Amino acid sequence: MTSTRKPPPFGRTLCAMITPFTEDGALDLDGARRLAAHLVAEGCDGLVLNGTTGESPTTTDAEKTRLIEAVREAVGDRAALVAGVGSADTRHTVRLALAAGKAGADGVLVVTPYYSRPPQEAVAAHFRQVADASELPVMLYDIPGRTGTRIEPETLIRLAEHPRIVAVKDCSYDFLGTQKVLARSELAYYAGCDEHVLALYAVGAAGCVSTVANAVPAHIAAIPAAFDAGDTARARQLQLAATPLIEAMTGAGLPGTVTAKALLTRLGLPAGPVRAPLLPAGRETSDGLLSRYEALRAARSPRSAA
Repeated sequence: MTSTRKPPPFGRTLCAMITPFTEDGALDLDGARRLAAHLVAEGCDGLVLNGTTGESPTTTDAEKTRLIEAVREAVGDRAALVAGVGSADTRHTVRLALAAGKAGADGVLVVTPYYSRPPQEAVAAHFRQVADASELPVMLYDIPGRTGTRIEPETLIRLAEHPRIVAVKDCSYDFLGTQKVLARSELAYYAGCDEHVLALYAVGAAGCVSTVANAVPAHIAAIPAAFDAGDTARARQLQLAATPLIEAMTGAGLPGTVTAKALLTRLGLPAGPVRAPLLPAGRETSDGLLSRYEALRAARSPRSAA
């Protein structure tokens, strides 16, 4: 099947990578290198660093920069690196964006300013200031459930006119609004909710930014790959097979950071503890995550490449 999609600006399957810490809570750069290399080897062609799943609210600016540098060293040019630079302060966000560029990022992920709940014109001005200040392409992050403020579809359509605002990580849970923006702009959409990977891709998204890919990168990557190959039945099968694990990791009341780190620890991959105010998953939760992971692995066929 010949695809008519434009080349995605940051790859097709991006993992919202956790930030590994040592047992005493320090940044684990060696673990980050190993995890990043593993994710890329297993099918991720992009990594989002210092995002929500990467515990950006509790890492320092210096740690954010060091993480980008370490991961770039580990993956070279085999994957795009998108650096989370969002904050509630436009000036601080600009500084983070400039630092990310110097550290080797290929793009920046900019979340809607939170807590102050700016009106739409202020939201748009914030994003434009960041895009004007940095030479890197910008992925907007629409996640009103965390920020308290939506990037309204009409605002997104206006922002698409900026030459460096090229993509959206969509956690809006407004599928109608998303389709309106897709129909009226050239913005590359990335599903930010794992249950929407196939649905959003089917209506023209560029790919996904997946939390669940921390644990099953090859399986998540196989969903859009099957769709592009014209095997929509296989894509559907892969999406539905992942649903129990998606629910356990992102829909069971705990942040994806907590569940991803719990599962990666059980799998022997770099993770470490979460930083306060987050608390680690309990043993029962960890056992449940591992059980669903193992069920997904057992159910795969050679064709799934998961």
